[in-house]
Amino acid sequence: MTLDFLGLFLHLAGFVIGLGAVTVIDLHGFLGRKSSYWTEATIRTHKVTKPLIWLGILLLLIGGTLFFRGHYGEVIPRAELLLGILLIVNGCFLSFWVSPRLLAREAAGKAQELLPAAWQRLITVSFLFSFVGWWGSLILTVLFLFR
Repeated sequence: MTLDFLGLFLHLAGFVIGLGAVTVIDLHGFLGRKSSYWTEATIRTHKVTKPLIWLGILLLLIGGTLFFRGHYGEVIPRAELLLGILLIVNGCFLSFWVSPRLLAREAAGKAQELLPAAWQRLITVSFLFSFVGWWGSLILTVLFLFR
């Protein structure tokens, strides 16, 4: 019972922190597609949201490991694990490919310039996947609770 409570608490805390940060950066990124003001705001904001997203993923996985223990053979915990792995891969792309390029643009005094169209497409797909992955994982957790 105690591990169930702790696991669910950490899992839900991961959603609060991670999904909250994803929502903030997704909205900034969406607004930054056509606006130099929001492009610069997105570059600045991602410095805060990036570590919060990683903290959310860590809590999500630790909590999920505790909460779903003994149920790993079931569909929902397996789907949660798959989504967690895909969110980590997506996060690596955003943290280690996109973020350094955004920081370099800021250092070069180009933070207000719109991002190249090719970058925008990649980032849009990544942000959409992230948003759907986080919300999909939350829906799976709720489904598991009410099974």
